[in-house]
Amino acid sequence: MNKTWFITGTSAGLGRLLTERLLARGDRVAATVRRPEALDDLVATYGDRLWVAKLDVTDVAAVRSVTDRAFADLGHIDVIVSNAGYGLLGAVEEASDEQIRHVIETNLVGSISLIRAAIPHLREQGGGRVLQLSSEGGQIAYPGFSLYHAAKWGIEGFVESMSKELAPFGIALTLVEPGPTATHFVSGVVRPATMAVYDGTPADDVRRGIDSGAFPVTGDAGKVVKRMIDMIDGGATPLRLALGASAFDGIHAALRQRLTALEAQKAIACSVELDR
Repeated sequence: MNKTWFITGTSAGLGRLLTERLLARGDRVAATVRRPEALDDLVATYGDRLWVAKLDVTDVAAVRSVTDRAFADLGHIDVIVSNAGYGLLGAVEEASDEQIRHVIETNLVGSISLIRAAIPHLREQGGGRVLQLSSEGGQIAYPGFSLYHAAKWGIEGFVESMSKELAPFGIALTLVEPGPTATHFVSGVVRPATMAVYDGTPADDVRRGIDSGAFPVTGDAGKVVKRMIDMIDGGATPLRLALGASAFDGIHAALRQRLTALEAQKAIACSVELDR
């Protein structure tokens, strides 16, 4: 049975590829993008099965307005995909106040705003799915990506809590956590001006590794999108979906390390209970 999807950030990368795959198989897509002309070729091919709206997810009022209009125009929407976002690479001291605000407003506040705007519609129609694009960086952290991680770790906590709030209404949320994937993500990463004091430090090592190609990008974007679609088609509702060997291995190792560290602190943790 064909579905209707609402997807943000569809001009390139996973958002664009997901839109193309869904339209090609007969689904309807409400696609938002900052430059609507980026989808002119798809509009020419698929006509009214592609609904396009201009949207900058940092504009909270516009997020609500566009979401309301999409539901009004299309009726039932099965899947919301919160995909819009970008990376910021640099030591935290190098980033400007404006850059910090923008990455948080886009990757965290924008995603929260979209999900909040969709909730009343999904509840009234009797349920639906929300896919929040996170990253392996929502559970592990690399030097130089602290602000990106702040947004991704933040949205992970938000979605985990929201999933419990919305379960009674038949609304299921999934955090999609790809590892490094061959898209335009790296070329779109914002880079603050570097400070010489960080030369040779871990943040600089990551930056140089990306520039030299030593930081491996092994994920296949087409396969990532296929797994997302397969999950929806199969009715699975995992809270988290790690995609890529890097994501699985990195998250697995991080969770084991955190559990080991926590277990080592058990006596200390339990020593601060009230005497009874």
